[in-house]
Amino acid sequence: MHRLIEKGLMFGNLIRVDSPILVERYNRALKHLTGRQTALKVFHIDISGYSPEVGDELGDDLYLNHRGVNRQFILLTNEQASAPLLNAKFSTSRGILKQFIIENRAELFALTAQDAVAGELVNSVYQADTPARLFDIRKLSVEADTTSGTVAAAEKLGEMIDQFKTEPDGWYDDVLIGRMIGMAKQTGDVMRNPVQLRQMSFVQDNFWTDHFGGMYVFRGVRHPAAIVSGTKTDFDDLPIPYTFDFNDRSAIAKFLTLNDLVEPIMEARGVDSAAILHQKMDFIVASVAAKMGEDLEGATRRDLRRLGRQYADKLPQAWQGLAALLRWAEEDGPWPTITSEHPAYFYTLRAKDHPDADLVNMLLAELTPLDIRQLFICHKEVFYRAYAAWPDEKRAYVVDFLDREYQVDKAGTREALFGHEASMTEAPKVRQPDLITRVGPWGAVAKGRR
Repeated sequence: MHRLIEKGLMFGNLIRVDSPILVERYNRALKHLTGRQTALKVFHIDISGYSPEVGDELGDDLYLNHRGVNRQFILLTNEQASAPLLNAKFSTSRGILKQFIIENRAELFALTAQDAVAGELVNSVYQADTPARLFDIRKLSVEADTTSGTVAAAEKLGEMIDQFKTEPDGWYDDVLIGRMIGMAKQTGDVMRNPVQLRQMSFVQDNFWTDHFGGMYVFRGVRHPAAIVSGTKTDFDDLPIPYTFDFNDRSAIAKFLTLNDLVEPIMEARGVDSAAILHQKMDFIVASVAAKMGEDLEGATRRDLRRLGRQYADKLPQAWQGLAALLRWAEEDGPWPTITSEHPAYFYTLRAKDHPDADLVNMLLAELTPLDIRQLFICHKEVFYRAYAAWPDEKRAYVVDFLDREYQVDKAGTREALFGHEASMTEAPKVRQPDLITRVGPWGAVAKGRR
């Protein structure tokens, strides 16, 4: 993984902790949450305060995420909002932490000026020992305070101030006044500078989890289903109507279509669809050439065209399908028949503009692993696992491409691939036929799993 780390493609954008004051605050928060401390003087942290160096020191990569279902966090600075989340077990965790920091930016700035803020994403599940247990996670709440309890103390002080103002004998209650003065020394003037973090809760209907080999849960759609990376027969007891694995290509395609979650790249507004497909084809050529032992470091599109001609007989059906689609788009060729069972099918899709677009693009990235750019952008956990198994020639090409083409303009690349322009007209809502309601949208394919 050293190439990825050197180019900032792994452990990039982490926050450096190197001052004795911040290290001491981190240790206070770490002990407050876990009862443990670090002897390191310099380390880096992600958005949740997790440090890969501290994890290595403690021999526990989940020291802030016990059993993978109770994400705790340590905030030293608001700059953590721009950092990644390492070892993510749920796709929603980083978004929740980022929103919490942004919504409480002023309050956190004041609190972290003197102390670390420690907290937890609270849910009712403490152990995911079976896949079905993950479905008990329906709402997450954010609880946070400084290690010295400043927020709780400020809330208590506010209650005492209200009591002082409303009780007839409040002015003569020396005990109450003394307690107020003592607590104000800790919190400051809460009337002029309120110390209060917003109470935030998040419904978790649709999400990806890394547990049990990887699973996508879609509960908040018209036709709910779970899509697992393993074999669906290992997930027979899920409390959801339908379960698919990646071999159920037609069922997944129908699920995405019936829930209006995807659109063909060729029909997407405001994107250069032909350029996107060309790039996907280049990635497939690079994968084939790497298997043949070709040196791909610094390879240009011209080099890949040459390699594509050289290994034309070895190019997979996914490449052939994209090439046929491009001939239709650029050369007035015949419209190709690319069904959901065709290896190229999911390469031709992207998420529509809806709240779960990132989750759908993550699913599409795992269904199209040869598109290394989308895999890296949308699903880093799977990307890193795949990278470890690639031949060295492919690793060199991928790192060079991402560093040269993606790192220079991350936001622009994401916008070009996944951004959406406003539609000229609002599409009418189409009511599904009664047959779907009675039998289910996937018919015998899904029913047969039981």
